[in-house]
This record gives sequence, C-alpha cells and structure tokens, in this order.
Amino acid sequence: MGETVRARALLRQLAAFGAVGLVGLVVDVGLFNLLRATVIAPDSFTGAVLVAKIVSTTAAIAVNWAGNRYWSFAAERTAAPGREMLGFFVVSVAAMVVPLTCLFVSHAVLGFTSVLADNISSNVIGLALGAVARFWLYRRWVFTGTAAPRPTVPRQAVAAGS
Repeated sequence: MGETVRARALLRQLAAFGAVGLVGLVVDVGLFNLLRATVIAPDSFTGAVLVAKIVSTTAAIAVNWAGNRYWSFAAERTAAPGREMLGFFVVSVAAMVVPLTCLFVSHAVLGFTSVLADNISSNVIGLALGAVARFWLYRRWVFTGTAAPRPTVPRQAVAAGS
C-alpha cells in the first residue's frame, strides 16, 4: 500500500512538473520566436539566434522556478528560498546547454537554418532531452526540504463555527 501511495504522489508530481514545463515552454518558444523575428533576427549579427535562445530560456527558467516551487515541489520546498532559487537556476542554466547544443549542431553545423528547423532542434529535441535530467536534479539537489505540516482544525471547532 505504501508503494502505491508513493507512486501516485510521484505521478502527481510528474504531472505538475509537466504542466509547469508546458507553461515555461510557451514562454520560451513564444519569446524565442518573437526575438528571432524582431530585435534579435538571425541576420542581425553572428550568433544572434543563440542569443535569442539564451534570453528566452532565461525568462522561462524564472517562470518555471515559481511554478515548481509553489506547485510541483511544494511539499519539498526548503526554508531557504534563496539557496533553492540559486540551485534551480544553476541546474536550469546547465541544462540549457542541451537545447543550445542541438540548435548549434542543426543551425551552424548541418545548415538547417529555417524557423522550423531551429524550433525542432532547440524546442522539441533539446528541451525533451533536458527534461528528464532537470526533474531528477530538482528532486535530488534543489527541492530537498519537507513542508511543514499544515495546521489542522479540530472537528469540534469546525462544527462550532458553522
């Protein structure tokens, strides 16, 4: 029975992590494409597409930290949000290497420079490969606390207040 409860809790946590990740993906992909089409267009300067990806991913990291701290890993939050945020950003920035590498190989090495190719390499392949590592590192290194038990109200007090 204990294993079933733990498995369900892990599945709920994975679902929340996935939902938060989807919001972050929308921020990342949306901002990446907005920047790529405007102020950081690929022909603006050498490496512009990589700069656009760094900016969009950094914004998504901030959104994901809040979602994961207050929802996905709420039960494992630490009492030191500063340390937690720093750890989250370190893991996330390190994991940013995966989609950047995929984008670099696709765009610069293989010569696939279309909007579709840039998005598939960085926002599909790269983000999918990094998701598993991030989840594991967040669980093992970032969100390592246990939430304080929620105060319970005795049934008599609830009945009296009704």
